[in-house]
Amino acid sequence: MRTILVLMDTLRKDYLSTYNSQTDVLTPNLDAFAKDSLTFDNHYIGSTPCMPARRDLMTGRLNFLERSWGPIEPFDITLPKVLAEQSIFSHLTTDHTHYFRLGGEGYINQFDSWDFQRGQEGDPWHSIIRDPEWMPEHYHGRLRKQYQANRELWKDDEEAYPTPRTFASACDWLEANKDEENFFLQVEVFDPHEPFDVPQKYMDIYQKDYTGPFFETPIYGEVDVPVDAEEYIRNRYSALVTMTDVHFGRLIDKLKAIDMYEDTLIIVTSDHGYFLGDRELFGKNYMHNFNELAAIPLFVKHSQGKKAGERTNELTQNIDVMPTVLDAFGIVVPEEVQGVSWQPIFEGKPRNKSFALYGAHGLTVNITDGKYTYFRAPNDENHPLFEYAGIPTTIRHYLGETEPASIETGRYLARTEYPVFKIPIKRAAILDGLPDVSEYTKDSLLFDLEKDPRQQYPIHDYKLEEQYKTYMKKQLAILEAPKEQLERLSLNS
Repeated sequence: MRTILVLMDTLRKDYLSTYNSQTDVLTPNLDAFAKDSLTFDNHYIGSTPCMPARRDLMTGRLNFLERSWGPIEPFDITLPKVLAEQSIFSHLTTDHTHYFRLGGEGYINQFDSWDFQRGQEGDPWHSIIRDPEWMPEHYHGRLRKQYQANRELWKDDEEAYPTPRTFASACDWLEANKDEENFFLQVEVFDPHEPFDVPQKYMDIYQKDYTGPFFETPIYGEVDVPVDAEEYIRNRYSALVTMTDVHFGRLIDKLKAIDMYEDTLIIVTSDHGYFLGDRELFGKNYMHNFNELAAIPLFVKHSQGKKAGERTNELTQNIDVMPTVLDAFGIVVPEEVQGVSWQPIFEGKPRNKSFALYGAHGLTVNITDGKYTYFRAPNDENHPLFEYAGIPTTIRHYLGETEPASIETGRYLARTEYPVFKIPIKRAAILDGLPDVSEYTKDSLLFDLEKDPRQQYPIHDYKLEEQYKTYMKKQLAILEAPKEQLERLSLNS
């Protein structure tokens, strides 16, 4: 059995014609792939953003109930390691620089081999002390000096951009291993994540006449740019989606050329969405997990062609990837895995997943059954709140470093005897660097997805809210959430 996971960061489903017939974004290769695949209409994130989502994928468990952005823990049972125990080779090719920052430890080491394409976002790659060749004097949003330095190394050469190099790396790996029958390949590109840097030929498809200040990375928060700049940044995102699609198409062409396409299980998805002026907001992480962020694309091409061109309303999440891949190889799924294999969907059999729970550590906890979504806000103090970590790193710094005397240690996690740090948190780690944004998530909200799929009109139904509070409490228990989450969310009565 050959399996491939393709992960495109920050890919919004409503920009894809398979999900939104009104979109003007060109993605012919994803469109064609969808015709060979089962399209999932109720696929949701688990933990957000980047590294929490990847720990979900790699362990089949929700990260966000226990901790924020962080590494693979010593006690984690991971997909590549389980495969290795059964002599199944795994390889990762990626340009995702967070794997190599503080808070991203241990992920790449799970794979038998890996390849990293340098240069995305703030990757400290092009080492120059001088200012980059081009630093615009006037610009909207953020401007990274390091990224401006990195882009000197590819300028306008499309093939030298990180995403094309990553897909090319995957093609080279497949060519070198075209006679192999058993492997797991993860192909992961940072695009279409910001900065929305794209060759001009793709921008020409969507907008040629922008004359405003340089703009490719919004500042998270309320939209603070002119209308023409807001439209322009959406067009830059659209252009980057199209470029990503082009190089995804090259991967599919390579699989077909080496006669691997038909009988390989191929999963294509993302980690989360992004606000591009929707609800007058830019970015992610600080607001409610509306479907612009939480509902993500998923296409699965079965190795035997089952359900090709069909759609399903089954409720799924990325924690389901690990059990699905293990199921495909006929490997027993470890007991601690919380995800549920998609194989029964392809067989037309019942599948035991009625709810999806999702969110970011220290913010709201959210639940959906595909009919309603309920966002549960924390209490006014957002207390008590702890992070549980064997390795206390998070994005670019250490947990608890300002108040180390308050950290406890013990065997707090039910699934392991490994002692961990219990670190009190006053403010969610993912909000570091942002002003007070508590206003965006202060209220609990309930939406009827059938009547209001865009989640514009919260409903006020006491009995229904009590019902979803009960569902959430049950799911928190099933998912082994720390007990203080009930108190923080005012669910302990």
